[in-house]
Amino acid sequence: QVQLEESGGGLVQTGGSLRLSCAAAVSSWISTWINSMGWYRQAPGKQRELVAASSSDGGANYADSAKGRFTISRDNAKNTVYLQMNSLKPEDTAVYYCAVDLGVRPGNFYWGQGTQVSVSS
Repeated sequence: QVQLEESGGGLVQTGGSLRLSCAAAVSSWISTWINSMGWYRQAPGKQRELVAASSSDGGANYADSAKGRFTISRDNAKNTVYLQMNSLKPEDTAVYYCAVDLGVRPGNFYWGQGTQVSVSS
């Protein structure tokens, strides 16, 4: 079982910034099987959607809504992924979930409990 500890959510005004952090409590050996670490979000009444993901080969992909405003980064030594969110908009309001894809093959996701991000207009 992989435990993910998230932090950094909160309430900000439009145009503000937040930085989310997610640390995966795994051994060094287990961490070698991490395929990607990323962030998803779910707004009320909507499906969970990808915000940004960082693959272990160094690549990153972003939702169109996040491009140019959000930056994902990783500290592999700490098994931690960050999401720097700038120029926040009310439509960014959602519960943000950390997700770690870990296993021999991609597609085996572990999820954090979620952290609320609220952007006021």
